[in-house]
Amino acid sequence: MTSEILARVDDGVGHLTLDRPRALNALGYTMLGEIADVLDEWRVDPTVRLVLLDGAGDRGLCAGGDIRELHASVVAGRQAEARRYFRREYAVDAALAELPVPVVTIMDGITMGGGVGLAAHAPVRVVTERSRVAMPETRIGFTPDVGGSWLLARAPGRLGEMLALGAVTMDAADAIHAGLADHYVPSERLPVLGADLAALASAGVDPLDVEAVRDVVRRHALPAPVSGLVARRAA
Repeated sequence: MTSEILARVDDGVGHLTLDRPRALNALGYTMLGEIADVLDEWRVDPTVRLVLLDGAGDRGLCAGGDIRELHASVVAGRQAEARRYFRREYAVDAALAELPVPVVTIMDGITMGGGVGLAAHAPVRVVTERSRVAMPETRIGFTPDVGGSWLLARAPGRLGEMLALGAVTMDAADAIHAGLADHYVPSERLPVLGADLAALASAGVDPLDVEAVRDVVRRHALPAPVSGLVARRAA
């Protein structure tokens, strides 16, 4: 079976790339299992000093869970498979968030639902001018899952409620304002950012401090544009 992720360790960086670009890197059960296995290995691998998560293709990090796969299980009466899927998905989100090394997530392009679950619980979250971030589950009558409720509850004011109930799609500035992302880095700078993170990870400082990682990202970040959510907040 062809792997649905790309995972390698170079210069102290564990590169984890979701590799289903034709499906917008949607998370299937098998793909989640592959991610879980890699994270289990990297958790105890002393050569992994930083993890960088991104998505293959130029459309986005991850469109979310594989809804077609889940729908097929439910309509076929295999509800246990759907429950098994969510157990694995939530465990992977928690494992990524709890890695003992800094995690940088590149939320370039579409990052929704399960993609937010993977990316937005990390300590260093990067968005670009192409980012489109949302918890669209509510459009099909589902709660904001993958820890989305935890994230949205911490948005300023009552924005979290609006974002959840309306399945609002955020751009980079909105995601930063709402607390789902940290740094605005133009997509053209991402390759250089990756190289600088590798230089930091291979420098030999042990343990690698997350603030040092943030400093590297800040060197490539620009001030985010004004969030449209700010203007709409009063309404």
